[in-house]
Amino acid sequence: MPTTATEVQHIDDQLERAYRKGAWSGPTVLETLEGISAKTAAARPIDDAHSIWEITLHIGVWKHVVTRRLKGEPMSDVPTEMDWPTVTDTSAAAWRRALAELEARHQELRKALAEIRDDQLDQPPTKQGSSRYVQLHGVIQHDLYHAGQIAVLRKG
Repeated sequence: MPTTATEVQHIDDQLERAYRKGAWSGPTVLETLEGISAKTAAARPIDDAHSIWEITLHIGVWKHVVTRRLKGEPMSDVPTEMDWPTVTDTSAAAWRRALAELEARHQELRKALAEIRDDQLDQPPTKQGSSRYVQLHGVIQHDLYHAGQIAVLRKG
């Protein structure tokens, strides 16, 4: 008899599809970042737009924020300096570290998700804020939104 996936497992599948491979909407975060050099990541092909590097850090920040929220830490306001970290070291090694940090934050989020039961999804993890379900789908949507931005910047 086939087993039925839980809603948490379905959300994890969508999280992976948006981040790694298999998004219905187009290239994923990692697919858009594939092969990008530190120089390209730091470039600003569009005036007043964030760089690929800044967007990459920002994606990781929000994975981290949602992870912390899922663990019960109330985080309502995210200061600008945390939301959009400044890139000061644009070396190839620093770019590799940024990509490794993004991967680590993605895995931390998946681990936090795995600790949630389906019956907890419609509840907020803290007294204030949206439900776990909304936050998890929000981070998936956030990944895809920024993957689109990165795809545009790559062409610049």
